[in-house]
Amino acid sequence: MIKANKYYILSTFVLGCLFLGAFTKSKMSIEQLGEKLFFDPILSRDSTISCASCHKPEFAFADNRPFSKGINGQLGKRNSPSVMNMSARPYFFYDGRAETLEDQVLHPIQDPVEMGSNLHELYIKLKSHNLYSKAFFSLYNDTFQLTQMQAALAAYMRTLETDDTDNDRWLMDESPGLTPLQIEGRNLFFSARAKCSECHFTPDFTDDAFKNIGLYDGKNYRDSGRAKITKNPNDLGLFKTPGLRNVAMTAPYMHDGSIKTLEKVIDYYNDPKKLVPHSINQDSLLFKPLGLTKLEKKSLVAFLHSLTDDQFKKIKN
Repeated sequence: MIKANKYYILSTFVLGCLFLGAFTKSKMSIEQLGEKLFFDPILSRDSTISCASCHKPEFAFADNRPFSKGINGQLGKRNSPSVMNMSARPYFFYDGRAETLEDQVLHPIQDPVEMGSNLHELYIKLKSHNLYSKAFFSLYNDTFQLTQMQAALAAYMRTLETDDTDNDRWLMDESPGLTPLQIEGRNLFFSARAKCSECHFTPDFTDDAFKNIGLYDGKNYRDSGRAKITKNPNDLGLFKTPGLRNVAMTAPYMHDGSIKTLEKVIDYYNDPKKLVPHSINQDSLLFKPLGLTKLEKKSLVAFLHSLTDDQFKKIKN
């Protein structure tokens, strides 16, 4: 498995050298080719934006700003989520508009605000690229097709799995495990009182479903989420439940990046109506305030920090 943390110290120049070395010395794997493509701005129309521009390794392959910058400095309309731990996901994007990683990769590449590429022009650019054309032919022994690029990017992203956390070790009865405060938070997380596990299941802490947590009122919060795809009014304000592995690294939070810290996230769930008093189609789980104490909130945040993979622990978000 490719270790994501090596990108904390590798520059784009060094990555380019590794690409050259990998091709000249031995056959490159599909994951290595996808890795190179992920960090290469060649996929964008003006060669200024790469996948990693918005999905930054140091933030668990998410972005640390509410909305990422695309070509020509344009801002996206939703927060860029982490692309780690995606192997088992049945849907992609907040609205679930893609059902495979191979399909997913084409959306930002073509989006006029993100990478803005024309697929035909991108095909010509990659096919005429000396190193990429040779790498693809070496792997597939066939004429280059864009589906090969999709497969390579998807293969790389499937390597971005994490399972080296304090919580994982605690479950395996290994040291170091959880602190007493984190254990309190874990117990609360899986309790009927906090209701977190109603949507955030193990092992990746997501039910892979679409939920309306109250961040849609048609006025101040106007992103209709899943309804844009299904055209079903019952889906107004529904967004895909995100996984929580490495969640302490991926601030800001929510589909719109409107909540800056985990502490504020817990405050929101404690009483959503304080922030959005007239939400539409909100999930019934959140109708009543939870009434969490300060210590309970602190314990939940502590538990969420235990879901951080060891490779990220020395990085301050």
